[in-house]
Amino acid sequence: MLVAIGAAIAVMTGIGAGIGMATSKAVEAIARQPEAESKISKALLLGCALAEATAIYGFVIGLLIVIMLG
Repeated sequence: MLVAIGAAIAVMTGIGAGIGMATSKAVEAIARQPEAESKISKALLLGCALAEATAIYGFVIGLLIVIMLG
């Protein structure tokens, strides 16, 4: 039972990553300042990659908890 709770907590790291919010803010910034599109896009992609990596790490840790301790 505790293994399942631990795995669920590890997987929940992906919740609230904020990729949708970051994308909307980037689109707003590009609309306001089109000449800065390349800089904004680079920062957006880096931020999205880091947020997705955090979610993937949580998923992998959850799997490891279930496999090793379950």
